[in-house]
Amino acid sequence: MSALEIAMRAAIAAGEGARGRTSPNPPVGCVVLDPTGAVAGVGATQPPGGPHAEVMALRAAGELARGGTAVVTLEPCAHHGRTPPCVLALLDAGISEVHFAVADPFPAAAGGADQLRAAGVTVHSGLLADAVRKGPLRAWLHHVRTGRPHVTWKFASTVDGRSAAADGTSRWISSPESRAEVHALRRKIDAVIVGTATVVTDNPQLTARTPEGGLAERQPLRVVVGESDIPEGSRVLDDAAETLHLRTRDPREVLAVLAGRGVVDVLLEGGPRLAGAFWESGVVDRVLMYVAPLLLGAGTAALGELGVSTMSAALPLSYESVTMSGPDVRISAVPAQD
Repeated sequence: MSALEIAMRAAIAAGEGARGRTSPNPPVGCVVLDPTGAVAGVGATQPPGGPHAEVMALRAAGELARGGTAVVTLEPCAHHGRTPPCVLALLDAGISEVHFAVADPFPAAAGGADQLRAAGVTVHSGLLADAVRKGPLRAWLHHVRTGRPHVTWKFASTVDGRSAAADGTSRWISSPESRAEVHALRRKIDAVIVGTATVVTDNPQLTARTPEGGLAERQPLRVVVGESDIPEGSRVLDDAAETLHLRTRDPREVLAVLAGRGVVDVLLEGGPRLAGAFWESGVVDRVLMYVAPLLLGAGTAALGELGVSTMSAALPLSYESVTMSGPDVRISAVPAQD
């Protein structure tokens, strides 16, 4: 792996660390190398209104940035928003070379590469672009492209596809390791969505917890979908996090409301009926499944009615990764492209 690839990996990690704190802005990471190629500064986008990744990395690098190289996950912005353009910050710092992974698709911010080149800076694009698109910028790029939040359907099931036993019990199908991963994911996303049936049946709190078991400092928005009232005393009504009750059964309406609130990245954790509704609406962008080494034989299926009655109509998926999470198999997949 080249020094530039190592630097981009570090920038990706910095961007990943900012996920959940930047929406609706992208969680960008930046590494500044001094003229000898040594790391001089690392930065990530701050919450809305705060400095962008390039500015944070330049601050860390100080005078070591002059004549150096900036490695950024997203093309430096060229517009005046709540903060000045990152292009100007890079030029003022004396950066002589810029490598970025993905071009900025947002029209108001694009054009940074051209401005840098016009000022005499050497600019290269595409470094580890696929890793960035599938990593910290996945949801934001999707949001810019479609205008709606990116939806990850997360569920746990037995090997025979059951999400609950015949008596309705479901705790715990997944392992402690898998549940810890889910809490880590909740700390990075903007909202968690469930249906009223899940609230009534499981009474989840839908919070993000630390590895020690306490409440994380940052919590996702809890979204309950359905026309029924949320029962008094439900854990989603506590003060651990904000809860939004949307009295609708339309997934696209749900996502439109969330987009209006600046939500970019959501985790769908509802039961099989709500998951089926999201699939039928064509708004599931990724599947994250935890398959436990258990057999139930009977019980609730992980996914409800899809309107599929024959194999030729089955919805195809494309695997992104298959790894272990404790004793469970963790599978990440996306809808297959035609």
